[in-house]
Amino acid sequence: MKYPTLLFVFLCASLSAQITANPKDSLLFQQKVEVLEQLKAQSFRDTLVQVGKTFLGTPYVEKTLEIGATETLVINLRGLDCTTYVENVLAFSTLLRHGNTDFDTFAETLKTIRYRNGILDGYSSRLHYFTEWIRNNSEKGLVQDITPELGGSIHQKEINFMGTHRDLYPFLKDDGNFEKMLQVEAELATEELCILPQDQIKAVEEKINNGDIIALATSIKGLDVTHTGFALKMPNGRIHLLHASISGEVTITKEPLVDYLKKVKSNIGIIVARPL
Repeated sequence: MKYPTLLFVFLCASLSAQITANPKDSLLFQQKVEVLEQLKAQSFRDTLVQVGKTFLGTPYVEKTLEIGATETLVINLRGLDCTTYVENVLAFSTLLRHGNTDFDTFAETLKTIRYRNGILDGYSSRLHYFTEWIRNNSEKGLVQDITPELGGSIHQKEINFMGTHRDLYPFLKDDGNFEKMLQVEAELATEELCILPQDQIKAVEEKINNGDIIALATSIKGLDVTHTGFALKMPNGRIHLLHASISGEVTITKEPLVDYLKKVKSNIGIIVARPL
């Protein structure tokens, strides 16, 4: 499903950077808040799952952030990819926890999550690679990478997919953006990846909590993660994936995560980040 280009650009009182959105998103935000304020959860992890479920059926849409000629904070609640789904659920859940559900605070929270050190400073400041997303949001105190605790192992891998596939990213047509992304990738090359291998997940499944962020590690050259979503613990204790599925919409996997991953050809395991 495709949507018209987002044309509603405005300045948020608490943001120095522009926000790009559609007027429909402002209405959807208010409707979402009204629904979320009725939720009752025992813990933050349960809040994440409940918030995540309110997006069930929302269409999967690629490249929703690739809007306009310059980087802005794109807010789109009508169509989500796997990363923007995680970001929006985490932002809404954080607002609920603090009891502040106004639009400006939501925008500021989303910016903090989406950009390196919470600073929107051009295309390369966005956390494009999900392992850096986890690492940087860990430094912000928003999540904790628990993969090592689950028995994950260290992988050395050069992360340079964007630099070697420039034609796939419209913003990288700009030489300045391209050079800055190469610098980002050079820094990522110094970082290690800790991955829980696919064949070891079932043995530690009980240690994965409701609301944990699951990132699918990949064997694809130059890439760290291909997909992400939230762990959903079923009554029988099995973990399923609550995610914005490339198959069409936000949904819950019919099979447990372990079985779902076996159908993903390039998958080599998972990285698990626990929201704090």
